[in-house]
Amino acid sequence: MRSHAKYVVATAGHVDHGKSTLVRALTGIEPDRWEEERRRGLTIDLGFAWTTLPSGADVAFVDVPGHERFIPNMLAGLGPAPVVLFVVAADEGWSAQSDDHRDALAALGVDYGLLVISRADRAEENHIDDVIATARAELARTGLAEAPAVVTSAPTGRGLDELRRTLDTVLAQTPSPSTSGRVRLWIDRVFTRTGAGTVVTGTLPSGTIGVGDTMELVGPDGHRSVDVRGLQSEGTSLTTAAPVSRVAVNLRGVGVETLARGDALVTPGAWHSSVEADIRRVGGVPFDDAPEHLVVHIGTAALTARLRRFDSDHARLTFARAVPLSRDDRLVLRNPGQRIVGGGIVLHPDPPGLRRRGDSARRTAVLAGMSEDGGAAEEVARRGAVRVPDLHRLGLVHDGETPPPGVRVIDEWWVDESTCAAWARRLHDAVVGVHEREPMSAGLSTSGVPSLLNLPDGALLPTVIADAGLTSSDGHLSIPGHVPDLGDADEAMNALERRLAEQPFRAPEADDLSALGLGTRELAAAERTGRILRLRDGVVLLPTAPALAMRTLAALDQPFTTSEARQALSTTRRVMIPLLEHLDARGWTRRLDAGHREVVRPTAG
Repeated sequence: MRSHAKYVVATAGHVDHGKSTLVRALTGIEPDRWEEERRRGLTIDLGFAWTTLPSGADVAFVDVPGHERFIPNMLAGLGPAPVVLFVVAADEGWSAQSDDHRDALAALGVDYGLLVISRADRAEENHIDDVIATARAELARTGLAEAPAVVTSAPTGRGLDELRRTLDTVLAQTPSPSTSGRVRLWIDRVFTRTGAGTVVTGTLPSGTIGVGDTMELVGPDGHRSVDVRGLQSEGTSLTTAAPVSRVAVNLRGVGVETLARGDALVTPGAWHSSVEADIRRVGGVPFDDAPEHLVVHIGTAALTARLRRFDSDHARLTFARAVPLSRDDRLVLRNPGQRIVGGGIVLHPDPPGLRRRGDSARRTAVLAGMSEDGGAAEEVARRGAVRVPDLHRLGLVHDGETPPPGVRVIDEWWVDESTCAAWARRLHDAVVGVHEREPMSAGLSTSGVPSLLNLPDGALLPTVIADAGLTSSDGHLSIPGHVPDLGDADEAMNALERRLAEQPFRAPEADDLSALGLGTRELAAAERTGRILRLRDGVVLLPTAPALAMRTLAALDQPFTTSEARQALSTTRRVMIPLLEHLDARGWTRRLDAGHREVVRPTAG
């Protein structure tokens, strides 16, 4: 048993089999909250009570109604509960609504609990044995098939101590909840409290809520931020609420008239709001025989939904409103009347659209082959690349989980290996195409690559470039070793080089370059091959010009004027100003004022 552990246990069972009486006997608290319930002796809505077990464990009970008219209320109580006391009366045995509660447990996948035989004082011992045997047979399709059975009688006290000890044992076997995970608190009560304002309650299965936290409220009206003003659990004020526990949350900034059972308080940005979900059948009738229009229960929410059948075991649900869902969530499916028709487990809370012919058949095959756990590999393969936070929101990965085979990690992205290889091939082919079509070009502009490949994020680009075996320079991608081909302009460039070799600082005018047939495109290609140096204002020199200039400028009296430099190099002001600015930028000269510069001497040592 975990030290100072808290647990939540729900009751289940047919109406009038003594669930509330049992809770009252165990806790000393009356779970029936409404005067009508006490007057009629019939639980109508959820009731709440708590006690401390012999081990010191703190247990809160959610008492659910058993009558068929109140199945939605019953499901709101069972939905968030991890442990169940399934109650069967010794004198009446397994009864009609026992089936409904059993089917709900099967759909919800509840694996921990006890079989409690109540009202033992009203039945013979041999009959009690028959009731236990029948109940075990009926529960065989649920996670309670091997649950311990305890025979009790609240009026006489029989079995109550044994029930407490056995419940201690069962609770000790439940997995420890995560206190650091994301929060989803399904709201089951909404009320106002004098001096506090709006209060909601629910079962906290994982994560932690603290006073001052900002939470996201999800309901029929969408999403909104709310602040946690105060917290209580079992009547005690808290600064922090941890799982698994019953929690009352005092909210700031929202009125009770806008809240209802089925709304949820969630960690901001941590959950996907689903209007569709692909599911796998869990018990109940095959989807081929299920009604198209259903009521779907998740947590405390009851949503109308449309069922689109893929096959007997797989279907898509479209909800009347968005609801926070995650992979592996359990759903109870009910017809618009009262009967439970089965359950489903969410395989994907944000499935792909079905728009083309054959999409439905392909999706059916994917779902049929999808494993019960994980799902990240299928999602990454489908999308090509997915951000890890998005996978967390969908419930497809968990903290600390490593990527499956065939998935690469690039920054915060999980990327499908085959998709990454396809991007690299397309990029390589695109660059080769540019070289073939435009021999003088620097290559493919890097800025256009994300849209060309339909990359989801620019952070993936360096990896794709590396995989494609390309080099990147000045915003362009090229094949390693590629040299721009000047073609017919090569002779003109030779003539320019001869001219500048004779007079290194007599840069040709624009008309001279045009007469040679050297336009912007040809000059840019020549510069990329290292044949010329282009300065601002259209000044074209040889790449050796800066070094030659420095030999002359170093011999001048320091500092020197622009005019002195121009005369020493036998050039014009049109050439001299851009050349000096180039030397300044390289750190070879230093401008002192508007008219003077000096050569920067290398520092000894």
